[in-house]
Amino acid sequence: MINSEGEYYVSNGTIYRTDQKKDFSENNNINVYEVIRVINGKPLFLEQHLERLFKSAEILGFKLNIPKRKIVKDIKLLIEKNNCKNINIKLIFSNLDNEDQNLIIFCVKSYYPDKQLYETGINTIIYYSEREKPNAKVGNRKLREKINNELKLKNAFEALLVNKEGLITEGSRSNIFFVKGDSIYTAPASDVLLGVTRTVVVDICKRLNIKIKEICIKESDIPCLDGAFMTGTSVNVLPIKSIEKYNLNSTYNSIIMKIIREYDNSINEYLYKK
Repeated sequence: MINSEGEYYVSNGTIYRTDQKKDFSENNNINVYEVIRVINGKPLFLEQHLERLFKSAEILGFKLNIPKRKIVKDIKLLIEKNNCKNINIKLIFSNLDNEDQNLIIFCVKSYYPDKQLYETGINTIIYYSEREKPNAKVGNRKLREKINNELKLKNAFEALLVNKEGLITEGSRSNIFFVKGDSIYTAPASDVLLGVTRTVVVDICKRLNIKIKEICIKESDIPCLDGAFMTGTSVNVLPIKSIEKYNLNSTYNSIIMKIIREYDNSINEYLYKK
């Protein structure tokens, strides 16, 4: 049975009630997925999300057999049937190695940080792991469960992934940016999952003439940072208060605050133009 927050889900273009069983496994080994935020009934940055979905399949050596225009139609159907206003929806393409690929779209339980977290910042931990194919959005339930257990144990919001070279690449469910002086540092595009929010933030930095360098920060560099923030579909741009035992003044950093304001403006511009 589909674990959906809505009354309906869409499977291969057909609408079903969520209490109807469907022969579908989210744990299929060959799958790609995407999570899109819906605000006031409109999917945010939809074109960029679909582009990344198709790119993820391409990285794995497959071609998705459903055109983007059909996927857009199915997303709108899901939103209309469930009367979605403010929630996340998830798209999962599975059986990529078969001619009969499966696409399922459904509403998922969504958590959005409250205003206080943006004012105080979040606590993060270090977790030693790296993705096999960082540019492809592929599910890994076992790793997700291990990280979730560690986050709960240490009362942290996010885990920063560190590779074998001691470099911080990305968050377990986010992209990570660091501030040193007047520059922003983030991992090279080739080393991480290219989040849609990350792409918007990079564009914002270029537009505002904020120096941004695609260079990985070493774990040993953490004490020298002036600030940091994570980006993601549900959190937007969220300041980081601490990394393990090291405290950061991210919520007082003028560069981070400027990026947050401009990102909020980008959301409004996208939604109002539709």
